[in-house]
Amino acid sequence: MDTKEYIESGILELYVYGSLTEAESAEVAAMAKKHPEINAEIIAIEKSIISLSSSFSPFQSVENYTKIKEKLGLNETEVIPMTPKKNWAAFIGWAAAILLLVGIGFQYTQLEQSNTQVVNTTNEKAKIEKELKELAIKKVAVETTLAVIKDDKNTVVALGGQTVAPESSAKIYWNKETQKVYVDASGLPEPPKGMVYQVWALKLNPLTPTSIGLLDNFDTNDQRFFAVSNTGDAQAFGITLEPAGGSLTPTMEQLYTLGKV
Repeated sequence: MDTKEYIESGILELYVYGSLTEAESAEVAAMAKKHPEINAEIIAIEKSIISLSSSFSPFQSVENYTKIKEKLGLNETEVIPMTPKKNWAAFIGWAAAILLLVGIGFQYTQLEQSNTQVVNTTNEKAKIEKELKELAIKKVAVETTLAVIKDDKNTVVALGGQTVAPESSAKIYWNKETQKVYVDASGLPEPPKGMVYQVWALKLNPLTPTSIGLLDNFDTNDQRFFAVSNTGDAQAFGITLEPAGGSLTPTMEQLYTLGKV
């Protein structure tokens, strides 16, 4: 390392401030004796410090200022080796500060992880509760369906596919005592968007259709099993495809299934 690099390395400032080890200070002193430019730089640094100090002590007399310079040896051309003082209090303070920061960082990380776990647990709990509610609803629906199918008091009316949808089929479960009507629409295709299936109780002579309900939420009803309005007098049942909201009279061109009692 040449003298220029040595000067620019910052070691001379540390030397003047007494922040080097004894070995490092001895090395700098040796370099100063060997290289005049290094010695001159050290003197310049010391003068800068004195100048800075004097700017904060403007009331010092010229005589006192001269005495201070003499005591510091700034009038000499030789560099006085400086023995660095080990500031253990500062070192311990920095070490404590670093440990404190590390501790805070660790605690913050732990807190973040705990908060994340709490959020994940809460979300998982909400998800499980939602799934349990859905399962409970499905369980009730299945139990209702089985109860209707097994009820011997129910009259089962098979509805066959018609011209518009010959592959379609449905079943009506009708309890004539309670007049309750259930529809098994598992044989019907999903209705187009904006359309709905409408169930009709029919009298044949003369032909008189009476709407007993819409098969709403067809896509979310897993079993395709619907409860519709009660009816006390029907000779046949039919299902048509109607615009959303239903129609006052059946659209015969969209008659999907039909069956006599």
